[in-house]
Amino acid sequence: MTDKSPAPQVWPTLRATDARALIRFLVDAFGFEETAVYGNGDVVEHAQLSWPLGGGIMLGSDRGDPGDRWPLKPGHFGCYVVCDDPDALYKRAVAAGAEVIRELENMDYGSRDFAVKDPEGNLWSFGTYRGEPRT
Repeated sequence: MTDKSPAPQVWPTLRATDARALIRFLVDAFGFEETAVYGNGDVVEHAQLSWPLGGGIMLGSDRGDPGDRWPLKPGHFGCYVVCDDPDALYKRAVAAGAEVIRELENMDYGSRDFAVKDPEGNLWSFGTYRGEPRT
């Protein structure tokens, strides 16, 4: 780690059929920041997309290798992401082509949430709920 390395966090991972297209979508539709992408041509060996409020995701191309030691299937991912302005993010995601799974709504636990599906079929829920305080 360097002085600029983030504190340890949880980093969900996923695989994509077209990782480069999914990266573009996640940046354009949701506002992830493309921090690192390693690979050649259409194959992405590793990508890090950072979330502006902290943390992020890691992803790579599905290569269909039967000996894959990290055999995640494209389109089988789900994630909840904390955001400050779900109304603006909802409009941005819909304008970019995200498929709405659950409309923007106020939840009984105090959050304002919505859920969408990306072009690979992964499910994304965004809202203001930041979790309960630790005791």
